[in-house]
Amino acid sequence: MQKAVSISHNGLTLRGMEHFPSGEKLPAVILFHGFTGNKLEPHRLFLQISRALEKQGFASFRFDFLGSGESDGDFEDMTVTKEFEEARTIFDYVKSHPKIDENRIILLGLSMGGLVASLLAGELNNGIERLVLLAPAGTMHQIIEPMEATVPFIASHNAYDYGGNLVGKAFGEDLKTINVWERAAKYKGNVLLIHGTKDEAVPYEVSNMYIEKCYSDRATLHTIENGDHTFNSYQWENEVIESIVNYVKN
Repeated sequence: MQKAVSISHNGLTLRGMEHFPSGEKLPAVILFHGFTGNKLEPHRLFLQISRALEKQGFASFRFDFLGSGESDGDFEDMTVTKEFEEARTIFDYVKSHPKIDENRIILLGLSMGGLVASLLAGELNNGIERLVLLAPAGTMHQIIEPMEATVPFIASHNAYDYGGNLVGKAFGEDLKTINVWERAAKYKGNVLLIHGTKDEAVPYEVSNMYIEKCYSDRATLHTIENGDHTFNSYQWENEVIESIVNYVKN
């Protein structure tokens, strides 16, 4: 069963989708989308993941962050810290849901959503059963700094014009305050990382950095040979989904 759902965060509405197989006290996966992304993601990747999980008896929840997709807010107000706080609200909603086993919640994030998921897992630690990071943007600050030097600045909005998306100046300033590795390393559970070897947006080496600096032998890295950032081929998509399903059910 798939249905739309809305929850409140600081007086604004986060809009998303819930997927439920039959049963009660279900394990759940929460999916966090990436920078300029939404709850579907390219080639409906998040929808396909949710449907595959439902067939294996897992509920899933995928929301648009504020300023993205169909949720309230403006993209120019978005920061990683704000998305982290929204992710915590989403987690609290899922944990308190009567159909969900509160001890079996898995976080999954793509790109900047992977960064957010890693930070939230670090805070919640034992509250998360497992963690899945798809091309996690742990070095996001290194990506944003060159952008600020090359894209137009819209003074009236105090924001940069990034392909039609207004990225607030506060976004980059916020990133500089986040110690990703220190915060992510507080999570002591098992982690699956999936990364394309030809990812031009977030270098493949970033997943290795997560292993070296945070997770050590508790992490498994699944490489998508020649894969790009959002796994834009039928073969890559299927490999990603199969890897996720095998990880969460075993």
